[in-house]
Amino acid sequence: MATSLTTGRPWRVILLFTLPLMIGNVVQQLYHFADTIVVGRLLGVDALAAVGATGSLLFLLLGFAWGLTSGFAIPTAQAYGAMDADGVRRSVATGAVLSGITTVILTLGAPLLAEPALVALQTPPELLADATIFTQVSFLGAGALMFFNFLSAVIRAIGDSRTPLIFLIVSCALNVVLVIAAIAWLGLGVAGAALATVVAQGVSVLLCLEFVRRRIPELHLKREDWRITRADIVAHLRLGLPMGFQASIIAIGALTVQVALNTLGGEAIAAYTAASRVDGLAVALLQSMSLAVSMYVAQNYGAGRPDRIRRGVVQATWIAVAAAVALGILLISLGGPIVRIFVGDGADDVVHLAVSMLVINGFSYTALGILFVTRGALQGLGNAVIPTVTGVVELVARAAAAILLGALFGFIGVAWSNPLAWISAAIILIPAYIRAHRMLATMPMAPMTITPTTPIAVIGPVDGSMTVETVVTQPVPLPKPTSRMRRALRRRAGTSRRLARKR
Repeated sequence: MATSLTTGRPWRVILLFTLPLMIGNVVQQLYHFADTIVVGRLLGVDALAAVGATGSLLFLLLGFAWGLTSGFAIPTAQAYGAMDADGVRRSVATGAVLSGITTVILTLGAPLLAEPALVALQTPPELLADATIFTQVSFLGAGALMFFNFLSAVIRAIGDSRTPLIFLIVSCALNVVLVIAAIAWLGLGVAGAALATVVAQGVSVLLCLEFVRRRIPELHLKREDWRITRADIVAHLRLGLPMGFQASIIAIGALTVQVALNTLGGEAIAAYTAASRVDGLAVALLQSMSLAVSMYVAQNYGAGRPDRIRRGVVQATWIAVAAAVALGILLISLGGPIVRIFVGDGADDVVHLAVSMLVINGFSYTALGILFVTRGALQGLGNAVIPTVTGVVELVARAAAAILLGALFGFIGVAWSNPLAWISAAIILIPAYIRAHRMLATMPMAPMTITPTTPIAVIGPVDGSMTVETVVTQPVPLPKPTSRMRRALRRRAGTSRRLARKR
């Protein structure tokens, strides 16, 4: 359902828009809670560490592919907004073909590279066998993951954000049941955990297809829709490739952290994996604010309401800071008992390391909350340069901290890699938004046609999980306004000026 964010109290509008995003992220994180508990409890700390050792490698390839497929849905949204039914179907066909080609490449090539890549990442020898099989099964099922993301993005592109959330919940619930069945009943080990994810995503793909068949006739493809042209392919890759590469930037930083962890042994990997699951829930809640702010700013910028942008971003910042403080206190206070749920008794060293990481992160959530709000605001204003630069800064800071501090202080040094990356990015983002904030104060309250950007949430595997990792903004070519549109804009401008005088 399309949502207008240009009326109402800014803090309330942003908060209400954030809630569905939070629900989706929380559902995913709760699934990974359950998944990690099953693996850690039933298979032991080494199996948990083996699964954790695969996260960065999976993210590097699958994260790129998921970003790619998310970008393929942007032309679909453009054609739908232009009421071009033929363009919608042709865009879906083009995205499906490109997603299929990417799936074939991953399915045939990536499993062969799994073991050499894990060896290059210095995965401990005792974890290598389980880590390899988990990675290979995940890559063999890449098609299910990619097409679920692609179909969900296409359904959202035509204005339905609720249905993909429902299918996501179904997928996560089914995943938990299948993980328990595969490990506890069938004895498939870590391969069963990976297979459960693939099967659950495959079921979700079928649900999406059936929903499209029954409810969305606009997406029923005809034979001529599959006659895609070179221009169609170029247009989709022009949007998909930057989103995939942005996800890869994040993945490279995660790979550096993974290498530093692998040199510290299985206990360090298991502790980082368990702590990341707990930390991921808190981060997911804060991340949701970024997309909400981005959409809010974009819509109000298009409506010519710089005053609402200024108020909304300030209010969103206070909300994010309050949430960050509350989450930090919660994790610092309850981190130990929560981590022990994953690893059980007899793993005190793992618990101690994981709790240390949660304490470090908990004290840093304020910087992360401010980072998400300011980044989302700049993206909503159409500033893609600064957010991209800060992504590179995060990569460099995370890699440098993991390598240098990891060598000096061991696990604690690696644990500082994420907070230092957040703080480094925030140092750049805060002054950049302050300049934009001052610029908005000089802008007249006049309506504009539309912001030339579309905020898109990249949803993909992050450290072995699926979450909204980043929000990117892509240029959207806009049609020239017709005479009817210009008359409507002039009327709206007159209404806005009258309302402003009354205020």
